[in-house]
Amino acid sequence: MNETSEDPGAPAPGSRRPGGRTARTRTAVRDAVLTGLAEHGYPALTVEYVAEHSGVHKTTLYRRWGGVEGMVADALDLAGEDGWTPPDTGSLAGDLRALAREVVEGFRDPAQAAAPTAFVGAAFQSPRAADALRSFYAERFRRCEEVVTRAVDRGEAPAATDAGAVVRAVSAPLFLRLFVTREPVDGSVADQAADAALAAVTAGAFVRRNQEAAQTSAPGASVGAPASGS
Repeated sequence: MNETSEDPGAPAPGSRRPGGRTARTRTAVRDAVLTGLAEHGYPALTVEYVAEHSGVHKTTLYRRWGGVEGMVADALDLAGEDGWTPPDTGSLAGDLRALAREVVEGFRDPAQAAAPTAFVGAAFQSPRAADALRSFYAERFRRCEEVVTRAVDRGEAPAATDAGAVVRAVSAPLFLRLFVTREPVDGSVADQAADAALAAVTAGAFVRRNQEAAQTSAPGASVGAPASGS
């Protein structure tokens, strides 16, 4: 184990990280946390394990991250800093199917799914991990909202469609099968989830109700009257 990897000046999780040794230390710790979660799960992950597999002295780990909870939270924080962007197939139907299939593919391979599955498990046992997981998915969903924004611009969705609700509706039935009922998922299940969300969008199920009410109560509008251009 490398005793020289201490970095007492490293910033706390959630702040802007500089490059150099601080970034390398953080990446080494993240990789060790992912390996530990995949191999043993959150309950068995220890500071000693991360120190051994990252080459970072456990004194630094305690000072920098405070313990296992902090390291798991920071690993999720780091994962959320990637350059992932949502698909752009040219249609809302294609984009929603591509998003759903990404979820399925990410959990189909047991080796690939081990770490993210462990993160979900950790969120049930650690408030800090739960907060970090919530933030991670909030950022993912925020990026995915572009899919719906483009659809609105193309006229494929109502102008007041709640983009965040749409992208959550695509992944929700998949996560139900993956983590609650433990049912198998495949491409056909992914397409079904995407198509159901698309049908709901087309029917106006995701229109923000406060905006809908404002439109129907505007001068000259009548209750039940079709929107302009319909």
